[in-house]
Amino acid sequence: MKRDGINPVSFLGGQSGLWKVVRLETIVGEGLSDVGYLDVKPIHISVNDSASAKWILRGTNVHTRYAERREVDKLVAHQATLGRPEAVCAALIPIRKSAQWWGMAQDERRRVFEDESRHIAMSIDYSAAIARRLYQSRELGEAFDFLTWFEFTPENEKIFDKLLAKMRAAKEWSFVDREIDIRLIRV
Repeated sequence: MKRDGINPVSFLGGQSGLWKVVRLETIVGEGLSDVGYLDVKPIHISVNDSASAKWILRGTNVHTRYAERREVDKLVAHQATLGRPEAVCAALIPIRKSAQWWGMAQDERRRVFEDESRHIAMSIDYSAAIARRLYQSRELGEAFDFLTWFEFTPENEKIFDKLLAKMRAAKEWSFVDREIDIRLIRV
């Protein structure tokens, strides 16, 4: 159901899809079954609706959290768009944060997220080369809290890896207890 710019999505890992899996790496926590392809459906579906899927990750984009207006405006002004024909590389990175993270108040999470880890400020530096969308899953009762989707050109993959290394070195990532790095190429 699409409502007020909130769009549910299902990422289906299986043996067919628009994206070929180049690498599926467990960074921390429990992994996912190996699959050859990933398909993205702009609706929530069940495994019964897609018998060929080994796993389905569901999320929805929601209204911006943690970011202040000036940060949102800056991101929007610089952000590459999704679906660019030349952006044939992608990454889906499902993430779950610890109970300690969710036990903090919103202002405490914001402090770690931006004041200490500089998540948004760091992202802005890379946003012209890397399109991204964050899907929330926690409120849906899914196995991950966030599904992070990135698209970039082959020549910008090293830039993406650099951003990811910086993010993983930040304090915020000490609260991540499950993370999978799925690299893809559009077929």
